[in-house]
Amino acid sequence: MSRVGFTTTIPVEIILAAGKTPVDLNNIFITDKDPVKMAEMAEDEGLPRNLCAWIKGIYTAVKTADIDEVVAVTQGDCSNSHALAELFIEAGIKVHSFSYPFEKETRYTQLKTEMERFAASMGTTLKSAVEYSKYTDPVREKLRRLDRMTVEGQVSGFENHLWLVTSTDFNTNLITYDKDLDDFLAMTESRFAEAEGLRIGFIGVPTIFSDIYQFLEEKGAKVVYNEIQRQFAIPSDHEDYVQRYADYTYPYDVFGRLEDIQQAVDERKLDGIIHYVQSFCYRQMQDIIIRKNIKCPILTIEGDAPSGIDARTKIRIESFLEMLSARKK
Repeated sequence: MSRVGFTTTIPVEIILAAGKTPVDLNNIFITDKDPVKMAEMAEDEGLPRNLCAWIKGIYTAVKTADIDEVVAVTQGDCSNSHALAELFIEAGIKVHSFSYPFEKETRYTQLKTEMERFAASMGTTLKSAVEYSKYTDPVREKLRRLDRMTVEGQVSGFENHLWLVTSTDFNTNLITYDKDLDDFLAMTESRFAEAEGLRIGFIGVPTIFSDIYQFLEEKGAKVVYNEIQRQFAIPSDHEDYVQRYADYTYPYDVFGRLEDIQQAVDERKLDGIIHYVQSFCYRQMQDIIIRKNIKCPILTIEGDAPSGIDARTKIRIESFLEMLSARKK
């Protein structure tokens, strides 16, 4: 089966309906035994140092992970995907494009047209992808259940992060992923809900820090909301397949995200929010809008290369948690 790498979440059922194996290139990068080396390999080939580490990791993943085809998301994600696509084409790799429409008023119609075009490019049809969703829908419902268990305290913030972020490609094997998810849910159902502590929401792109969830838990804080990871799992259960991806907030403007975040603040009773921003990412500017509109204390932290949390960021997080604890008393 042809292995199809992609640069961010796309309608994965289209790839599966085409009889191909989906591979999230971000996951290949961040789960590598040495992701720092992957970024350095990209720099050795000429990619600039002041480029997002995720882009460098994606570049190396395509070169080293036995990828046959690449899907570059050319609208709705990082603009560097355009240049990446050109590099892959120059290297003789087959490249497909996918674009999320920006205009909200015509989003559904444009998205459906784009899905149909993308399906044809992959050698299948949108109708076949919709039919294939009968296999992925039950898995997505289990992920929604897992997310509810996170709110209730039976699933940790890191476990939530891991399962939701790997749902983008179902760890390249839907059957195995589904079985492992069943086993995990069966195991966690017998857990007692963890003792109450500070309830934290994580917003922004998934963090590149490897130990931040552990650090927060050691300080008595629980992550009960992973914004973008939850969106990667396609939380909408709308009966219309296209509408689910129209409801998916990540690739569109920040205002849809604001509604989702504020709803989580209210429903999950968040004490505070940590907004993670990636160095050299345009999404950093959205922090201004988020701070103006979200009614919850927010700490913004920045990361660059794969690593543990640096000392300065640890101090800032500790101070933030102390402030939240004082407010809660």
